[in-house]
Amino acid sequence: MKIYDAVVIGAGVAGCAVARELSRYKGSFLVVERALDVCEGTSKANSAIIHAGFDAEPGTMKARMNVKGNKMMDKLSEEMDIPFKRIGALVVCLSEDGLPRLRELYDRGIENGVGGLSLLSGDEARVLEPNLTDEVCGALLAETSGIVCPFELTLGLGESAAKNGVEFRFDTKVTGLRREGGCWTAATDKGDLLARTVVNAAGVYAGELHNMACESKLRITPRKGEYCLLDRTAGGHVSHTVFQLPGKLGKGVLVSPTVHGNLLVGPTAADVEDPETAATTAEGLREVAEKSAWAVKNVPMRQVITSFMGLRAHEDGDDFILGESAEGFFDAAGIESPGLTSAPAIGEYLARLIAEKLGLPVNDSFDPIRKGVPKVAEMPAEERAELIRRDPRYGSIICRCEEVSEGEILDAVHGVLGAKTLDGVKRRTRAGMGRCQAGFCSPRVMEILSRELSLELTDIRKSGKDSQIVLGRTRKEGE
Repeated sequence: MKIYDAVVIGAGVAGCAVARELSRYKGSFLVVERALDVCEGTSKANSAIIHAGFDAEPGTMKARMNVKGNKMMDKLSEEMDIPFKRIGALVVCLSEDGLPRLRELYDRGIENGVGGLSLLSGDEARVLEPNLTDEVCGALLAETSGIVCPFELTLGLGESAAKNGVEFRFDTKVTGLRREGGCWTAATDKGDLLARTVVNAAGVYAGELHNMACESKLRITPRKGEYCLLDRTAGGHVSHTVFQLPGKLGKGVLVSPTVHGNLLVGPTAADVEDPETAATTAEGLREVAEKSAWAVKNVPMRQVITSFMGLRAHEDGDDFILGESAEGFFDAAGIESPGLTSAPAIGEYLARLIAEKLGLPVNDSFDPIRKGVPKVAEMPAEERAELIRRDPRYGSIICRCEEVSEGEILDAVHGVLGAKTLDGVKRRTRAGMGRCQAGFCSPRVMEILSRELSLELTDIRKSGKDSQIVLGRTRKEGE
């Protein structure tokens, strides 16, 4: 049986970042994921913010990884062809009593090494954001904060890793871990895997895996957050990410543009027991609407096109657990906010530790460049016309809301780590993310998946194994 130098458990943003950084070294590496695609857990449902780094306690892993990850994003976005914008963020204070806390955040940011910080009065903040409420009496401006597409960041990291030789296995659940003969055996529902080292990047399940391997126990609590996504017609309501002064459960309800021109409002924060919960609630969405209005007036909630929820992996000590927790077992656990920002730095940190432990040489053939699916609608007219001339399928529009062509969907299906589900196509191309939320394009996308992957329509899934869309008809007796 093949022995891998490292098996990474989990294909979210942290796991894919570790995998990409491991591929800078010569070795055999595998990412194993229980879902059908990358970016199916926490990484797919979050605030899409690249945090500046002023919130985390100085000296913690959160602070270190946040600040470093933020600084890595410009180069990464260029290398991996992903949208990223440094739009800045405002943390607003709604009462005079909170101003000392705002000053503490500023001082903490300076200690963490964050640049571009300044304290503003309420009137100064409203000059930058005219839709701030009259209750805003002060704000912290963080110029280095930004926004990114979490799907494309995770996909970019994963595809770059695969391009550089990392193997991926999906629909494979790790059920046990044991160490014997100087090697780890990861038991899965598809058979055993052998590895010299294991990386635990399992999100809300990271505590379970850690406790299989380590004497010291870890508890991860799923923390639920609900969001509303508004149409592009609302995308200009604010130009910065607007946070409210943080509380004990996080940064509160934010209002932020997205890199694709929408407006995002949320999240709530509530600890839950079930790591599989996925439902939004009327109460939670009402809370999003009410609390967002404390800081930003006239948020056009009638322009909501979808709502969703995500789970954050909160660790009891309120910090990232990173490093070798048992012989050859490396944790990337408790990766909640600012996990998206921190992921590139986490990947670099853990890959270096593993390479040093195993004595892995540098991979001189590592190629950092990854190209995503072309965005035909965003191309200059001449370039778009030439592409369509070469392949008319790029002129056949499947998703009218987002202007996604058949050619782009084919690229998504047949690319590195190709899409196999409706959501897989959506995250790679945005087909189905527009105002109608896939109401019109889903049948066409399903036809393409069926044709290209030789699947029956009954075999096509929205995302997970149990998300069947077309059900087979039961034959009646005598038919």
